[in-house]
Amino acid sequence: PMDATGRFVKYRVERQVLDEQRLEELTQRKPYSDTHPSLTERLKDSLRCSVPKLKRTVLSSLPVLYWLPKYSVWDYGMPDLIAGISVGIMHLPQGMAYALLASLPPVFGLYTSFYPALIYFFFGTSRHISIGTFTVLSIMVGSVTERLVSDGDFLKMNGTNITAEVDVIARDSYRVQVVAATTVLGGLIQVLLGLVKFGFVGTYLSEPLVRAYTTAAAGHAVVAQLKNIFGVSPTRFSGPLSLVYTLKDVCSLLPHTHIPTLVVSAVSMVFLIAAKELNSFLSPKLPVPIPVELITIVAGTLISNYAQLNSNYTVSVVGEIPSGLSPPRVPDVSLFGEVIGDAFALAIVGYAICISLGKTFALKHGYKVDSNQELVALGLSNAVGGFFQCFSVCSSMSRSLIQETTGAKTQVMVSSLIVLVTILKLGPLFQELPKAVLGAVVFVNLKGMFKQYSDIVTLWRTSKIDLVLWLVTWVSTVLLNLDLGLAASITFAVLTVIFRTQMLQALPTYSVLGNIPGTELYVDIEMHKQIPGITIFRSSATVYFANAELYVEALKEKSGLDISKMIIYKRRQEAKQKRREKRAERRAKRQAKREKENGTVFVIPTTPRTPNEHCRWEYLKGGDPDSTSLGWMSEPQDGDTITIGSSSEDTLSHDLERVSLGSLGKWTWDIHSIILDLSTANFIDTVAIKTLKNIFKDFSEIDVNIYVAGCQASVVEQLDLGDFFSQSVTKTQLFASVHDAVLYCLEHHGVTSSPRYEPSVVCMMFR
Repeated sequence: PMDATGRFVKYRVERQVLDEQRLEELTQRKPYSDTHPSLTERLKDSLRCSVPKLKRTVLSSLPVLYWLPKYSVWDYGMPDLIAGISVGIMHLPQGMAYALLASLPPVFGLYTSFYPALIYFFFGTSRHISIGTFTVLSIMVGSVTERLVSDGDFLKMNGTNITAEVDVIARDSYRVQVVAATTVLGGLIQVLLGLVKFGFVGTYLSEPLVRAYTTAAAGHAVVAQLKNIFGVSPTRFSGPLSLVYTLKDVCSLLPHTHIPTLVVSAVSMVFLIAAKELNSFLSPKLPVPIPVELITIVAGTLISNYAQLNSNYTVSVVGEIPSGLSPPRVPDVSLFGEVIGDAFALAIVGYAICISLGKTFALKHGYKVDSNQELVALGLSNAVGGFFQCFSVCSSMSRSLIQETTGAKTQVMVSSLIVLVTILKLGPLFQELPKAVLGAVVFVNLKGMFKQYSDIVTLWRTSKIDLVLWLVTWVSTVLLNLDLGLAASITFAVLTVIFRTQMLQALPTYSVLGNIPGTELYVDIEMHKQIPGITIFRSSATVYFANAELYVEALKEKSGLDISKMIIYKRRQEAKQKRREKRAERRAKRQAKREKENGTVFVIPTTPRTPNEHCRWEYLKGGDPDSTSLGWMSEPQDGDTITIGSSSEDTLSHDLERVSLGSLGKWTWDIHSIILDLSTANFIDTVAIKTLKNIFKDFSEIDVNIYVAGCQASVVEQLDLGDFFSQSVTKTQLFASVHDAVLYCLEHHGVTSSPRYEPSVVCMMFR
């Protein structure tokens, strides 16, 4: 409030009071047709600006064309090379491990680590996220394959001992078709949502929902890998409570645990945990992290190969990994109807994880991520990848952190080249890799997700609603499976949004404002005095259909005027007054008739001009009182005026009427104006417009003037389009600010007891 010299800073404003009509004249506001051009005019404008718009469209659709021509090898080459090698090395073990989560052969995890990342290079806007396999999406894909392609559908009879065996080759081939159809459909959904600018949908997936969902998905991943850890073959379940049934079946099979497989799993997990802890300890001194997952799978493959773990100890291994790239295949369109729900869930979850991670890195490094373009880029990565037998992808937090911490500047395709070399030449070398090692890689990588259980304590302290959302999401995802759990979680999240909105909008707080003396500032009347004769009413929320009735009730309560009762009372008083006048007129005529019969001059009472004015007697020139040819005296002579109803009985009746009116609320003559502060309204609907019309109409019946202040231009436009203004309600009753309305009321409706406010106002300015 003070300047550099320590003095209070003041400003002085001297201007005319501005109502809406005068404001439009001064600002020369454009008409509606100018601000909302016709379709023809918009087409003409688009054709005139077609070339620059086309250039911007191309650059926004292919962001690589924006930064690649300006790429500096000297500045960005080495950091991108180091980051690409580090991320590419991580792609190999994670791709193969997460393929097992998707219930697919490991080689398809390598495909998924290559093709989508290549597509994202051209269309993505983030420079640091690593597109590829991710735990949650792999689990969601696995739930689709387990539900639609079970082992029981591919049993073949062994002729020697009449036992049934699973035709693994046929089963995996059909699973690849199902996964490809799901991935392509999910990608098309993402592209469509991105083209219609639906990128904001990610904002409805709040951080508590996403973190709870990924935490519950980590539980599904653990249960899915127990068979590889313990070397057992549990029954496959799908649908609600499948996690519970699977876990129960695994527990019943624990006595049949395959000990060699368990030993391999335990050794791998101990090594991974120890190596990761050492990696974290040495990370400040290391230029790049140690690739512990790659070391683990290489060591596991070598030990398995030389110890012949598969043939000597029946330890399950990865098996045949074909070298080379497979040709693209069109997915089976007939499967779209069966997987559309899963595809939509994969599209939404994948985008939510991608955009949240991308915006985090963009904010840290000072660039912008386009939500709609990210949706298109991710959709194209999935759609194109589906033609090459890839499963759904999104950004991986672990790989993205490696890419960011190793100094990556752009999405140069070094990591994709490493994966490509592995697919073409090195894939067959991992055929003897035990599946237990991949299961251990998945287990250890889930450690970060299990740490998210600490969110419960944090949310308990900060937001109970977010805590409930977290718990509902976790429980529904665990019990209802990943697809139904996501639907239930989003539904509950929308309900919480509605609840919070209704708490603010449908159940807002209402206040009557008072003036800070010497300023044009208005605050709650509880802290400052109300201006005599004027009630300034404000709601904390926009007036719309859900709270319009509450708005009217609060206005009546805060103003102290019960409109319905006061209207009834006023009408009764008017009826009483008319009956009184008729009785007085009849008495006067009888008196005049008697006077005429006696030959004297007579008088007749005048009709009161207002309800509070008393009847007056005026002399006639002579003749019949009913004659229309007789004239009225323009001015009564002294002593010639007689007041009707001036007896003590009438005076007592009038006082009782005042007491009766006072019991209904404020005296009608104590409040002459109500100002509705609509500065908090950012829109107004038809129900609210009708409500405001009724407020103007009802209060006018008890001689209280209504004014509106602080409306935004868009609200005034909506009032105009909604036929709010008429002969009785004009724009002169809308004011630019509350202070303008107050000054107008004091000038035109003020009483002698009211403090006088001059248009020239001296007030404090806080800067």
